[in-house]
Amino acid sequence: MNRAHRNLVPLIIDAVLIAVAFYLALYLRFDGTIPHRYMLAYRQLVAIFVAIQLMIFYIFGFYNRLWQYASTGELLLITALISAGSIVNFLILLASAREGIYLIPRSIPVLQWMITILMIGISRFSWRFLKDFFFRSRKPGDARHILIVGAGDAGATLVRELKQRRYQDNLLPVGFVDDDPSKQKMGMFGLPVLGRREDIPELVRKYAVDEIIIAIPSASPRVIGQLIDICQTTPASLKLLPGIYELVNGRVSVSQIREVRVEDILGREPVAVDLESIAGCLTGKVVLVTGAGGSIGAELCRQVAAFQPRQLLLLGRGENSIYEIYQELSMEFRDLEAVPVILDVKEAAPLKEIFQIYRPEVVFHAAAHKHVPLMERYPVEAVKNNILGTANVARAAHDCSTGVFIFISTDKAVHPSSIMGASKRIAEMVIQQWARRSETRFAAVRFGNVLDSRGSVVPLFKKQIAAGGPVTVTHPEMVRYFMTIPEAVQLVIQAGALARGGEIFILDMGEPVKILSLAQRMIRLAGYQPGGEIRIDFTGIRPGEKLSEELFTGEEGMETTRHQSIFVTRPNHDHGESQLRLQRLLETVSEPRWNPSRDEVIALIGTLLPGFPNSVEDCRITPPQLKKSWAGS
Repeated sequence: MNRAHRNLVPLIIDAVLIAVAFYLALYLRFDGTIPHRYMLAYRQLVAIFVAIQLMIFYIFGFYNRLWQYASTGELLLITALISAGSIVNFLILLASAREGIYLIPRSIPVLQWMITILMIGISRFSWRFLKDFFFRSRKPGDARHILIVGAGDAGATLVRELKQRRYQDNLLPVGFVDDDPSKQKMGMFGLPVLGRREDIPELVRKYAVDEIIIAIPSASPRVIGQLIDICQTTPASLKLLPGIYELVNGRVSVSQIREVRVEDILGREPVAVDLESIAGCLTGKVVLVTGAGGSIGAELCRQVAAFQPRQLLLLGRGENSIYEIYQELSMEFRDLEAVPVILDVKEAAPLKEIFQIYRPEVVFHAAAHKHVPLMERYPVEAVKNNILGTANVARAAHDCSTGVFIFISTDKAVHPSSIMGASKRIAEMVIQQWARRSETRFAAVRFGNVLDSRGSVVPLFKKQIAAGGPVTVTHPEMVRYFMTIPEAVQLVIQAGALARGGEIFILDMGEPVKILSLAQRMIRLAGYQPGGEIRIDFTGIRPGEKLSEELFTGEEGMETTRHQSIFVTRPNHDHGESQLRLQRLLETVSEPRWNPSRDEVIALIGTLLPGFPNSVEDCRITPPQLKKSWAGS
């Protein structure tokens, strides 16, 4: 059936209703007894009045609407179009007057206007009312009960859309939760505000709630984290509307509702970057990223590509990971000239050749060994890759007059207790040494753990939870700083725009998170109870690990930058002596046959970091000194 045929039935119904409304206006005006001359006038005018009203309906698209979703906007449209028709009809009535005598009383168009609005409105809203009645008459168990946290604009819009979709999705909103005292016991769209956040567990039980939706886009991550903690104590599934910083057009839609992610439960404030300064640093430039196949390196490539560099060099020694990021960028950024480079940063000669061929203007050095326990077993690899590799890339950048060089460090470089942390600290010293004698602006960026990066605790916990447990935590008091991969990379790129040479930029990681708490929240996020359905086992601190990490030493101190989430420190060392010791270390580790014992590696590191390893007492906690499992919540 085409549109013309679909519109014919409602058009005929409207014609009948308008004619009936005209007759009822006369009937009510004369208390049920209509004078003969007015009935004659009715017969003369009814066809004209109906035709004019239908013409106005048609011109303004009245028959092109889906009335099963009618709301206040449609009611206003009905009123406006009938008012327009009534005005035209009234003008016709005035024009037809003879010597001050009207065909019908002048009050009739007013009565007809009110009756027509009532009848057309009822006809249009009846389909929605019938559907509402049908839905309410169904058994409560047939529907999925929804509790909405937030009785504001977002919650109101969400309820409106849920009610429209509930027939196809079988959804039934039961009410709101809101902490605003003025909203308690009030209602909206027929749904009551049932209580405050602390009432959520009881409301879930009382109303058999299947799903909770947090609809407060303006709430801070800290508040969202608190709400998630409360909701996770219930058996209901949990979803949320993204925060304002995630909404592009400011509109709220059911399609924007998403599952709760790990970053939501951390309660961290999102970071913002200065796009203008970043664009000036990257647009039209040749940019090289080492370690481009890793978690941080790959995200660096994605975000750098968005700023339209002239060339983007993807350097790494793992062919599969480099191939994957190259293919991804080639599909998403078709105008980008991406160049995959398979190369090991420990090899100085081929590295220098690449720099001479492409002459990169900006370098992000992300290539590194990062796994603390593995590097304790293979200390030579840690020293060669993290220290010698960094020195090779830095020298190549200096020789080719690279403009900016950003080295990605770690919080484990502060008072290092591990081979990996010590190697990154010495790599920072390499960067600072080059910064003092090169025109290239060398700087380092130091941050903590990155959520969902390869080898981090979050993917491990996900796999363990999916396997039914147990989830392994090294120590109940272990805490770490966390940041999402995109956040960390945004701030690394921002640091590149801030670099003047010699700085160690420190990213604001927020509050440290207890690993045990993270494990508990992730278990609840998966729909299980920690310590019950999923057991948590303590395994003891591994070699080289500390209970807590630091972002800077007391001697370093911190200064603010123009970016609120980036701080800077400029460590002060004995330049002459430390440079000499650093040069000796680089000469030693660059020997082709250098293959020392672990003790020799530690002694070599100690020449630059006296007292290494620091915080060694933290590393002596072993599994027998811990409870074997955790059974509480």
